[in-house]
Amino acid sequence: MPKVDVVSVAGKKVGTRELAAEVFEAKVSVPLMHQVVLAGFASIRRGTHSTKTRGEVSGGGRKPWRQKGTGRARQGSNRSPQWAGGGVAHGPRPRDHEMRVNKKMRRGALRSALTDALTSGKLSVVQDLAFDAPKTKTAAEVLDTLELDGKVLLVLPSPSDSGAVEKSFRNIRGVRVAYARSLGVYEVIAADHLVITESAVDVVEGSRTEPEKTAEAGGEAE
Repeated sequence: MPKVDVVSVAGKKVGTRELAAEVFEAKVSVPLMHQVVLAGFASIRRGTHSTKTRGEVSGGGRKPWRQKGTGRARQGSNRSPQWAGGGVAHGPRPRDHEMRVNKKMRRGALRSALTDALTSGKLSVVQDLAFDAPKTKTAAEVLDTLELDGKVLLVLPSPSDSGAVEKSFRNIRGVRVAYARSLGVYEVIAADHLVITESAVDVVEGSRTEPEKTAEAGGEAE
């Protein structure tokens, strides 16, 4: 089983944790992760793009000029695509861009992303965070102590009742807060550093049941 050091908010090692092999030592499948991420982006497309065909634009009704004798190309209607103000041929129409991805594929892609994060050294496990009140300065000091910069993904087990931790980190540039139950593949891949609390590791591994709560800034729409 893979192991990882557990650090405190002061940056000191406080222990070692064994991670579930089926989650953090899975086969890394780049095509699977690509398919799930692509499906996630496709699901948030509105699909309202539209153009008018020749049957929907105004005009037409009669030939612009007679068929023969004018020296010009024959035309049947000024609603044809080659005319300015005419219809659009083969243009975009409103449609649903959803791509079907089953739960097994989503789980496999997330496990691939977490395994890659562990092997690449960008995954850090910290003790559970608890703030008495929202304080961005304190959150920034935690990141500085852990020597984390760039895009940081902080994974919590579930939304806190007070929201102090989320409010403390969300104003810091490059930091995104996610929850273990709604963790998205793209979030993990896009982050330079993945910081996950011990309780969140339990939820990801499925060894503990967290109460169902609605997460505003959870995973990608897939």
